[in-house]
Amino acid sequence: MRILSLNAWGGKLYQPLIDYLAEVDADVYCLQEVVRTPGYPGSELIYRDGDLRLPQRTNLFDDICAALPEHDGRFFPAARGLLFNEAGDEFGSEFGLATFVRHSLSVIAEAMDFVHGAFSGDGWGAHPRPRNAHCIRLYDAGQGASITLAHMHGLREPAGKHDSPLRERQAERLHNLIARVWPGNERLVVCGDFNVLPDSTTFEILGQLGLADLVTGRGFTDTRTSHYEKPGRYADYMLVNDDVEVVAFDVVAKPEVSDHRALLLHVR
Repeated sequence: MRILSLNAWGGKLYQPLIDYLAEVDADVYCLQEVVRTPGYPGSELIYRDGDLRLPQRTNLFDDICAALPEHDGRFFPAARGLLFNEAGDEFGSEFGLATFVRHSLSVIAEAMDFVHGAFSGDGWGAHPRPRNAHCIRLYDAGQGASITLAHMHGLREPAGKHDSPLRERQAERLHNLIARVWPGNERLVVCGDFNVLPDSTTFEILGQLGLADLVTGRGFTDTRTSHYEKPGRYADYMLVNDDVEVVAFDVVAKPEVSDHRALLLHVR
């Protein structure tokens, strides 16, 4: 089974992103920063946050669904706010997580919940904004075995990625969400854009589930691409428990399809 985790950056690098997702042919895709704008026919709008202007692929979720016809897609919005066209017209849009599962895998349990805040339906709000996580349990008939996977988009705090009470609480909520789905005696994979540093207490809390990180554990020092120009190159992580047999793992440097690198895991 091949599992891919990636912050899709709202589809800013749309064509390289969509080409890569189709080419890599993962069994499960765990994607963060996915956009959906129901009813808007155009392909691109602008996200505004202070002085920031970021192009967004307006219906990225639907575009990925079309690119992955052998997968079932699930979309989990964290907030609904406004995007803008070049004329300044406003359009309601949703932003959140998406999980894509190959048809041959059976979904036998799942849960989604917020690890910070709650759904915001009347605007993006002030930072730190709501963040959610999705946990899913799959049965692989080919192997005759099940596996539990979870992914999260961790909260962004203006002060940076250092630990805080909010981040500690976020990790506890993720731990509790996983415990609702994972039976405790099978393979467990947890991934995503955690927005924390490698020394975060997040890893101690998730370690209570027997999880260890592959990014730092295998010596990778950069989960960002050239499109990210700030210092601090860690953001994304992939954790597994001892029941997971890792065939291969990579923090994918090329192609660059986001300001984050994809994490690609092959397990048996």
